[in-house]
Amino acid sequence: MSILNYITWNVSDEIFRLNLPIVGSFALRWYGLLFASGFVFGQIILTRMYKAERVSEKWVDIITLYMIIGTVLGARLGHCLFYEPEIYLKDPIRILKVWEGGLASHGATVGILLALFLYSRKYKFDYLWVLDRIVIVVALGGALIRMGNLFNSEIIGKPTDLPWGFIFVRNHEIINGVMASVAPRHPAQLYESISSFLIFLGLLFLWSRRKELTPRGRIFGLFVVVLFTLRFLYEFLKENQVDKEDYLLQTIGMNIGQLLSVPLILVGLYILIRSYTHPVIPVNNPFDPDAIPQKK
Repeated sequence: MSILNYITWNVSDEIFRLNLPIVGSFALRWYGLLFASGFVFGQIILTRMYKAERVSEKWVDIITLYMIIGTVLGARLGHCLFYEPEIYLKDPIRILKVWEGGLASHGATVGILLALFLYSRKYKFDYLWVLDRIVIVVALGGALIRMGNLFNSEIIGKPTDLPWGFIFVRNHEIINGVMASVAPRHPAQLYESISSFLIFLGLLFLWSRRKELTPRGRIFGLFVVVLFTLRFLYEFLKENQVDKEDYLLQTIGMNIGQLLSVPLILVGLYILIRSYTHPVIPVNNPFDPDAIPQKK
């Protein structure tokens, strides 16, 4: 196999490691940095969006807290319940061991939707107005998280002979100094990262055209349809994450990621179509910086 036919990926998942006297060994990992960066950049962008619509910046700090809680809890519980319920239901305390890995994007989606519903209800925001703005930064966060998956050499794709196939060195056994079972694979994490970043740019452009005059649900519906349709398609290029997905593929022709994407696509389609057939502009007083966009 010619080295020109693939890309060797042997990047460490750690940025640096420190050995501290009392705490012990501590490592800063790319995944953690990129995960946190999604919230930092998201807060900056969301603040500028709120300023452009003359909505008080104070709401950005509050919604960021809801987002962090919803994302982490939803992603963790989603992985435990969607992918390996038989393990975590027998030993629920393992759910708290997040350092063992295991976060699911579909679970994060549910967690975010629930958290923002509670946020909107408590502070009397228009729910779809909130979702229309937040999904823009969620797309950016998704792009950064998938880059973190790449640094972790996880969620790898199926074997490919395409010239941009990745050989994930850390996933192969080394025997007598030689890498065994060498197989270039689709860099599925990179596909999803690039797609999410392009979705981010597209949604940001769409919002910038009309800002507060954007019909409620328009951006959210488009985000859900495009993102999860791509997720459904990318699953054909990815290795299954748990053994039970092989059984699902044989019985219904879909794995867990695809199965969970279908209802989200349908909901997104309904909201998107509704934004065109029955467009509603949320009520907001642009001259009051503390004004809250509310449903008409």
